[in-house]
Amino acid sequence: MATFFGEVVAAPSRAGVDEEEEETPEDREIRRELEKKREVHILWSSKLRASTGSFTDERFPCSKFILAIGHNSVAFLSSFVLSSGCWEAVGSVKLWNEWCRTSNTTSVLLTDAFCLFYKLISDPTVLLCQCNCYVAEDQQFQWLEKVFGCMREEDLQVTILSTCPVTDYKTSESTLTLPSPFLKALKTKDFKETICSPLLEQPNIVQGLPAAVLSYCQVWQIPAVLYQCYTDVIKLDTVTIEAFKPVLSSKNLKSLVKDMSKSAEILKKLVTTNEIHNNIYT
Repeated sequence: MATFFGEVVAAPSRAGVDEEEEETPEDREIRRELEKKREVHILWSSKLRASTGSFTDERFPCSKFILAIGHNSVAFLSSFVLSSGCWEAVGSVKLWNEWCRTSNTTSVLLTDAFCLFYKLISDPTVLLCQCNCYVAEDQQFQWLEKVFGCMREEDLQVTILSTCPVTDYKTSESTLTLPSPFLKALKTKDFKETICSPLLEQPNIVQGLPAAVLSYCQVWQIPAVLYQCYTDVIKLDTVTIEAFKPVLSSKNLKSLVKDMSKSAEILKKLVTTNEIHNNIYT
């Protein structure tokens, strides 16, 4: 084996080294129990079955899937989309990991861990998801399989909203001089609609569940776009939430926003309630 300086040295050998201990039945049982505990479950309500037909063995039709990941993007949908139309909760994701345990109830605060699905009453093929929980790397594939496994993907369009720290943004400029928060978009090859923000430049990448969903859509040729908001504020923040406003003009969301007269009031209430709740526990 040659080193950087050219001399030849003997490669280390594992001969005579004891093999790693074999997994015991107790170890296997513990591993199986942990895997079972980390399973992702989706609980659909009878309301969705009634509006789209039974989908025990069949997928239900879905024309638009809007997914918000993280508390700021979740608050954006609550303030500007869910508040301006008639929606009803039709499902939830049940999962557990080292960082969170989701709540099964639909009466939640933004400080809670939850992943809820809503359908538009006037058009049950429009599905919205607020994912305010951490989906671990080993759970992301399960999440994708079980969520998209219930949908018919013909004519489906996906919109993803997420946030991340501005310090993750790679640029030749100092991140201190950037006008934070700001939006960047990343889309699949099959997404042909006009995007509402500049595209994310190389060598920037996205991570976590947003990246997993976008990759899934790319592989299965589903038109999808991710709008990522880069912000210097970690907590729930009005300015960060409002940075998503340009997305309201997109084809997927424009038809869903009917009345925004109460949006500012709802947004203020969400942020205030969140601050009060955080102050109680800090």
